[in-house]
Amino acid sequence: MGNNDYEFKQCVEIPPPQPFLKSLASSIKETLFPDDPFRSLRNQPLSRKMVLGLQYFVPILDWLPRYTFGFFKADLVAGITIASLAVPQGISYAGLANLPPIIGLYSSFVPPLVYAMMGSSKDLAVGTIAVPSLLIGSMLGREVHPKENPYLYMQLAFTATFFAGVLQASLGLLRLGFIVDFLSHATIVGFMGGAATVVCLQQLKGILGLVHFSHSTDVVSVMKSIFSQTHQWRWESGVLGCCFLFFLFLTKYFSKKKKAFFWINAMAPLTSVILGSILVYFTHAENHGVQVIGYLKKGLNPLSASELTFGGPYLMTSIKTGIITGIIALAEGIAVGRSFAAFKNYHIDGNKEMLAFGMMNMVGSCTSCYLTAGPFSRTAVNFNAGCQSAVSNIVMATAVMITLLFLTPLFHYTPLVVLSSIIIAAMLGLIDYEAAIHLWKIDKFDFMICISAYVGVVFGSVEIGLIVAVAISLLRIVLSVARPRTFALGNIPNSMAYRSLNQYPAAQQVPGILILHVDAPIYFANAGYLRERISRWIDEQEDRLKCSSKTELQYIILDMTSVGSIDTSGINMLKELNRSLGTMCIKLVLANPGSEVMKKLHKSNLIDDICKEWMFLTVGEAVSACSFMLQSYKQKAKAIDTEVSDNNV
Repeated sequence: MGNNDYEFKQCVEIPPPQPFLKSLASSIKETLFPDDPFRSLRNQPLSRKMVLGLQYFVPILDWLPRYTFGFFKADLVAGITIASLAVPQGISYAGLANLPPIIGLYSSFVPPLVYAMMGSSKDLAVGTIAVPSLLIGSMLGREVHPKENPYLYMQLAFTATFFAGVLQASLGLLRLGFIVDFLSHATIVGFMGGAATVVCLQQLKGILGLVHFSHSTDVVSVMKSIFSQTHQWRWESGVLGCCFLFFLFLTKYFSKKKKAFFWINAMAPLTSVILGSILVYFTHAENHGVQVIGYLKKGLNPLSASELTFGGPYLMTSIKTGIITGIIALAEGIAVGRSFAAFKNYHIDGNKEMLAFGMMNMVGSCTSCYLTAGPFSRTAVNFNAGCQSAVSNIVMATAVMITLLFLTPLFHYTPLVVLSSIIIAAMLGLIDYEAAIHLWKIDKFDFMICISAYVGVVFGSVEIGLIVAVAISLLRIVLSVARPRTFALGNIPNSMAYRSLNQYPAAQQVPGILILHVDAPIYFANAGYLRERISRWIDEQEDRLKCSSKTELQYIILDMTSVGSIDTSGINMLKELNRSLGTMCIKLVLANPGSEVMKKLHKSNLIDDICKEWMFLTVGEAVSACSFMLQSYKQKAKAIDTEVSDNNV
């Protein structure tokens, strides 16, 4: 300190220099491989490495040798239970995508088998999902009419599914799963709620027995389509739909009240299909305005690899649809898988899940399947049924296979209004108003993101809602970086703790010292703002000191605990700040600069400008040093005054 009366015991060390390439490799490794997936391969013979590598990409090879008969009994019950939900849901959601009902059944056969081999979740039940189905129907339907050109439309659906699988598998292989994290919780709540609202409104077509309906998904177009055809409403279909909706809600309510009877709600959709088919068959309701599924072809999935189209005028439409639906399916599937994994206290690998989703969709696109993931409703039933592993997916796929081989003619008389009722009952559960209320209480900005996503989907389109919500989320990130928080710190009486003056009213300012906490890395985007904001803090502090006639401001302490990194713009900002403070006879002091910051300060020679002796490990040590120097100055000034007075005498 330049004074023997004060000795600073600890100093801020400069980290040893690291080669640029090594530092870059370390950053990339932490970004892409934070879980160090190849740790188990170290110091292993080549044969063992090959086995472990195969088990990493095909997890069933790892856990199947430890599989027991007790696990199988639990998975058998769970698989049969979710199969009862998969069949009606598969048929229903295929209608959302404007695809033949049989495609929905195909999509519940092959993809679950692929996921059972490659997935890392024990609870995820694979199948078609509502929101991506709606997206496929709306995005492809704008380019090709599914009724006028069904073959081309189906080709585009398979091609979009293939591109979705390629995207998902690529994200998993390249370890880019963090991209999905840009879909925040608030975004997903608003987006899913909006999409569920649109899906429910579109099902009024089936409830009212309408033949022609709008291909647009916004609420204005849907309501206009409904009320412009009031003369075509069929009361028979409406009554039947309301009855089955009441039945589905009643079973859902009962299952919530009595957790042991969860299977009643799980069996309700299939029961509705059976009851509806029997009713139509004996009453000939199809002749009185009640539309039915009609003929379903028996047999397993036909190959569709030759149907994929990688050229022509609709290629970009397929790619765009695949990318958007693939990301939405990933976000929902991984979120659902992680949620249920937390209940059983095990971890799922997000990158493995992406690879598994990608492979099952690529294989599915070649076997007459459209986009699949892990729907929440089916996974919840699988979890409540006591599943122990992904074998429940194999059991479900087997049950669907039996349905395809022998039972499809039984669905001929299934009324479409029942499928609409099933979809509405499932979708209303996705409108999570309680989560929106919670967001309002906790974070108004998150609530705004949620509402923006909801309004964008309902009054615009699914794509607009998603883009708006993601854009606002990214804007929030940009604002937090470009306009970081800075706040003044004060001392908590009778302690060495320094906390925000706004948060802790008991905190007291230290005379002659301004302590500022910078709550973000210092980059080019915020360096200018921070320079201006610190200047305002200084001006405000000096004005207060002048009014109170207290000690003049002599030290500025920057608490850099939260400054994880700094770039050249930030370095230049600190140099300018130090220079301007010097002209004002104010000393700049740094507290707790991190290793990355210290490395940059050392290389830029800013340490020499500030002087390393004015860098401290804690704010408390910095204040002690500054207070000591202030006291020394006062004593020297007093001694000089005394000496001058004596000389005058």
